[in-house]
Amino acid sequence: MDASTPTYDALAAHLTRLHHYEHLGSILSWDRAANMPPKGNDARGAAMAELAALMHRMRTEPGLADRIARAQDEPLSDVQRANLREIRRQWQLANALPEELVKRHELLTSRCEHAWRTQRPANDWAGFLENWRPVVALAREEAALLAQQTGLSKYDALMDRFEPGMTSAQVGRVFGAVRQWLPGLIDRVVERQRADKLTAPRGPFGIEAQQALCQRVVAMLGFDFEAGRLDTSTHPFSGGVPEDVRMTTRYREDEFLPALMGTVHETGHGRYEQNRPREWITQPVSQARSMAIHESQSLSFEMQLGSHPGFAAVIAPLLREAFGGQPAFEPNNLCKLMTRVQRGLIRVDADEVTYPAHVILRFEIERALIEGEIEPEDVPALWDAKMAELLHIDTRGNFKDGPMQDVHWPEALFGYFPCYSLGAMYAAQWFAAMRRAMPDLDARIGRGDFACVFDWLRDNIWLQGSRWSTDELAIRASGEALNPAHFKAHLEARYLP
Repeated sequence: MDASTPTYDALAAHLTRLHHYEHLGSILSWDRAANMPPKGNDARGAAMAELAALMHRMRTEPGLADRIARAQDEPLSDVQRANLREIRRQWQLANALPEELVKRHELLTSRCEHAWRTQRPANDWAGFLENWRPVVALAREEAALLAQQTGLSKYDALMDRFEPGMTSAQVGRVFGAVRQWLPGLIDRVVERQRADKLTAPRGPFGIEAQQALCQRVVAMLGFDFEAGRLDTSTHPFSGGVPEDVRMTTRYREDEFLPALMGTVHETGHGRYEQNRPREWITQPVSQARSMAIHESQSLSFEMQLGSHPGFAAVIAPLLREAFGGQPAFEPNNLCKLMTRVQRGLIRVDADEVTYPAHVILRFEIERALIEGEIEPEDVPALWDAKMAELLHIDTRGNFKDGPMQDVHWPEALFGYFPCYSLGAMYAAQWFAAMRRAMPDLDARIGRGDFACVFDWLRDNIWLQGSRWSTDELAIRASGEALNPAHFKAHLEARYLP
């Protein structure tokens, strides 16, 4: 039997070349956020716009449609067929957008994000709005074109880029259910924790000492520093490529936990990227299945493992080495600090109980914004109303800790926010599956045996890439598709035992 696959092989070679250009774009993007001097932004934006246009031309090259169709008839393996499915999906999405729009996207978001770095600390909503209006108009234009291609609603078409197969109706049902029980759960947990005796850490916590601590913890969590870095940025993120993962965090001298736990979060992303299947690394089938699955890895590290009492016991000696001995670093007290539930303004600093409220708020606002139900200038009032409703916090006039706090909106990453809470739900589901497979899981974590967690994630998630649909991946890993009940059960078990 002839097993020759010349058309598929040519497609794979084309995607390999595209992968190398994507490598350059990822490193340039990381450098802009972590290292680039402010006056370099305009030139960098223009360069990245040209690179984005070049990659777009490669994704939409004439003849690709025919080659994709002909490759379908070749004797492909299961993995090759999965890769061809992902190639087709990427080709369809790229062809929905003209090159001019792709370049304009890069230029507008670059300008908006760069200005946001100084506008946010200054609480300059008016200045931000001037740059953000065209970004929103651009996102609506993209959404309309993608909706025509996919048959989805405008917001769903944007969300589909991050979470294939998920619709806002499904998210709305899941979040609607969470809305019913979350406020009461927050109230009960806050009331229970009111009686806790806590010893607050005494600062200041030197930035260099924090950096060294974060490096040690990242290494302890298995991150390969021969294939990645940890740096500083305005907003923590992970970028780069699997062979060269670039993670960032941010530090403040009055607290160390936000930087530490933010770093643990990003390490989950980093390890996922470093452990994508190497034999397919230049192909779409090697990529993370979805952003909710990606966030399930960061939240498996930060919330499921990082907020575990066993983790607190393991890192307590490291804290004493970094900052000196003090009562706050006693493991039981440390665990209480790491699982303290407080209604707060900032999403990235939120505990896992209040966090869904931050995501629900953003999901509801950005969906209305993209669908044209509200305009950019309406966002602050809506934000204030939803923060008061969901978290009983007054945010009026506080734009920097309100709608300006995240980098996502200036970068036109509409449709991304739901992935965070979906990721938390998947993470709870993974750990429920681990406990069924390893009844002594919690005892092993308490002994500092994190390898059992990493091995499970590597085998069931990391090495699978995009071989399966999201539902199929979840079923193979845990026995069922997304089941939010695991998340509620996790919160109740940890906070209301």
